[in-house]
Amino acid sequence: MKLGIFFLVIAYVLSQFYRAFLAVLSPVLGTEIGAMPNDLALSSGLWFLTFAAMQIPIGWALDTLGPRRTAAWILGVAGGGGAAVFALAQAPIHLHIAMALIGIGCSPVLMASYYIFGRIYSARAFATLAGAVIGFGTLGNLAGAWPLAFAAETFGWRQTVGALALVTLLVALAVAVFVKDPPQVEDSGAGKGSLLDIFKIRALWLIFPLMAVSYLPAAGMRGLWAGPYFADVYGADAITIGWVTLAMALAMVAGAFVYGPLDRLFGTRKWVVLTGNALGMLCMFALWWLPTAGYGFAVLMLVGVGLFGSSYPLMMAHGRSFFPPHLLGRGVTMMNLFSIGGVGVLQTLSARVHGSVAPQPPEAPYQAIFAMFGGLLLLGVVIYAFAQDRTD
Repeated sequence: MKLGIFFLVIAYVLSQFYRAFLAVLSPVLGTEIGAMPNDLALSSGLWFLTFAAMQIPIGWALDTLGPRRTAAWILGVAGGGGAAVFALAQAPIHLHIAMALIGIGCSPVLMASYYIFGRIYSARAFATLAGAVIGFGTLGNLAGAWPLAFAAETFGWRQTVGALALVTLLVALAVAVFVKDPPQVEDSGAGKGSLLDIFKIRALWLIFPLMAVSYLPAAGMRGLWAGPYFADVYGADAITIGWVTLAMALAMVAGAFVYGPLDRLFGTRKWVVLTGNALGMLCMFALWWLPTAGYGFAVLMLVGVGLFGSSYPLMMAHGRSFFPPHLLGRGVTMMNLFSIGGVGVLQTLSARVHGSVAPQPPEAPYQAIFAMFGGLLLLGVVIYAFAQDRTD
């Protein structure tokens, strides 16, 4: 089981890489195939939307087929195939198709590991284990920063992404070989349950809104808008953007590890999540207020967005504490649907916001995005303030 979880974590490293690598490749994709920031925003949004849409069938598959077959087949066929399409892209539409396929391919890997954790480990350990997977998996964010920029400059972006398609296929094969499905849940008389049963848990209603927006600023800035923002406002090249996104990725790694055990340290999940997201909101509003304050200030604020925006594992643990065993697969995937689906919908909307603002001065379209991200976080935090805390 440990070796199987290891390869699921490697698969999640790829997932993190694929959701974030467009920011670094944005200059070369614009030059070679005419993909503008709005095109890349749509491609990024499609990754998150298809990822989110797959959470409903994946919840059923985890509870019915188990994590091994669910993760291996979808990652290999859709993830590896989508990366191959990306490497061969000749126009923005090909990027859209590729990112949609890659989103489908990456959709089961994190939930497969969370399903295993939920079945074989105690509820108290869930947040720490979930945070560890996010922390190690976020190394994909690091690979999608300066190392990707270096590889693309040295070997070419098509060759680099083509090699990643092969790596994705090999990781999917390893998942099929080494992941072991936990024992089936014994029938307790509750039946298999359905998605409707998840929404009958009223405590989740006040968690879902923040779940839908908490990851948006970190994913949106790291995965897309950091690149165009630094290029348009500060004249940054691909290597410089790679260093900026690397700093943000390191902050996201640190945040995932830091958030994980804080519920046991402070005896609360709700207030740790609330405080962290409020601080991330302040970073976004600071960028909105002072978008040209300087390169160092902008990097510092984005590092703060990455650090404080990594509350995902603790929010998953908060929601998981309300799920009965027979609804575990559907429950964690529904939480994930809100998180990734929120990014997908709102990332696509951010492209419209960017395009609706005149680019004079050059920071104006990005100010609109910063205000949008900060305002959505504010709304989510206010609703979450009334949520029921739970640490069992």
